[in-house]
Amino acid sequence: MGGAAPAPRGQLRTIAMRFARHRPAVASLAVLAALAAFAFAGPLLWQWDHTVSSDIPSSAEPSAAHPLGTTSAGNDVLGQLMRGMQQTLKVAFTVTVLATVLGSVWGAVAGYFRGWVDAVMMRLVDVLLIVPLLVVVAAVGGNVRGGTTWYGVALVIAAFSWTPISRVVRGVVLSLREQEFVEAARAAGASHARIILRHLLPNAAGPIIVAATLLIAVAILVEAAMSFLGFGIQAPDISLGLMVQHAKTAAFTRPWLFYPPGLTIVLIALVINFIGDGLRDALDPRQAMVRG
Repeated sequence: MGGAAPAPRGQLRTIAMRFARHRPAVASLAVLAALAAFAFAGPLLWQWDHTVSSDIPSSAEPSAAHPLGTTSAGNDVLGQLMRGMQQTLKVAFTVTVLATVLGSVWGAVAGYFRGWVDAVMMRLVDVLLIVPLLVVVAAVGGNVRGGTTWYGVALVIAAFSWTPISRVVRGVVLSLREQEFVEAARAAGASHARIILRHLLPNAAGPIIVAATLLIAVAILVEAAMSFLGFGIQAPDISLGLMVQHAKTAAFTRPWLFYPPGLTIVLIALVINFIGDGLRDALDPRQAMVRG
């Protein structure tokens, strides 16, 4: 009686079956898994890493030894692509975890207490939403010590990307707080923190998961843009955005430098969005009915 019961196995099985029926989402999940394996396992199998080597010819076209060619400095582009994907994915998933936790707790507290607490907390969210995310993180990232490391970039992006999730969670909690299981928890003497963490947030898991999934794509694009503008990950390390920045003048003369990282960014963002669509339909069947 103290709270809503956790989702039974049958419900989880139903959600999995709904997701499995969303073919673009399933295919996208497989593609994302393959890309992650390429990024993290590939360097263990490939002989060249992302650094400059005197054994690598400069500005070589794609060949059997270097399938994606080489840079003018003597980097193997395939090795750079693996490392760039690895760093970009680490940033994206770190941002997603940190921003989801912060945004979920912030939105849940605002929606639960309402009144002046809600007004103050959500006005801060509104202010942060007004300022373009890329402008803020680029400005802060360029002035924070350690901002050029992947974890520094992730912390900067996460600090300013949690606001959309907070609005989603607040809206869900505003309706959940009036449910009988919350009243029962209050009657049983549960503290505010326990009600929020044990009862409200678990019951808002569906919208949180969907929002977090879409945030991965946002983080990837923001990190790529930051690195492209010179405010993100910097040499001697590499990211997909930095690879595009280094090759921006070679799009037509040496396309093997420009298109692999650029198309990889687009592909990752695309599959993440398809996965988000599949999760939305699986967790809320009404979404699929509306689209149909």
